[in-house]
Amino acid sequence: MSAPAVPQGSTLISTFKRSFVDVPINANKDNAISTSEFLEAAEGLTSMFDVLGSVAFSPVKSDMLGNVKKIRERQLAAPADSETLQALVLNELKTKSHRATEGLVWLVRGLEFTCIALSQNLAQADEELANSFRAAYGATLKPHHGLLVKPVFSAAMSACPYRKDFYPKLGADQDAVASELRAYLGALEKIVGILKGFQDRKEAKW
Repeated sequence: MSAPAVPQGSTLISTFKRSFVDVPINANKDNAISTSEFLEAAEGLTSMFDVLGSVAFSPVKSDMLGNVKKIRERQLAAPADSETLQALVLNELKTKSHRATEGLVWLVRGLEFTCIALSQNLAQADEELANSFRAAYGATLKPHHGLLVKPVFSAAMSACPYRKDFYPKLGADQDAVASELRAYLGALEKIVGILKGFQDRKEAKW
């Protein structure tokens, strides 16, 4: 995994095809989240794992991208029923299938894991990434992982770079990096909260 190049005067987030800040949420329709834009933003976020640098993060990235693929395949199979994530889930469940629905559950867990880790690290200027990611893993993915998967993810946590090496890779202007990352993570946190609330409903379960 090679880290993506950040153009002069830019930040890594500004190079993403889509930011979570730009994912449409329809407050008039029970906070319906646009499927296409959400999936593009999720794909962009996986670039963060390339910046984290270690091959240990390959399983984390491939897991998230695999879940994006499951959701997109359902969207392509039934586009009219899948314009928002909530509609995609409810309509898929009507067909007695839950492949994309389950994929979204795991993707939301992965997004929450990344969001909590980076938010905590950004807020704690003296905390190393390994500690932030380890704490986030324990609060999000670890309770759902089996004995074979836990060591793989634990290895990734231990392989995190030092923060002094990580943040410069997000952009040369560290004030701009911090400001953009806060806005990005704030938008992601809101989306994760909406989706977790939706997934807790009886009609969203299989």
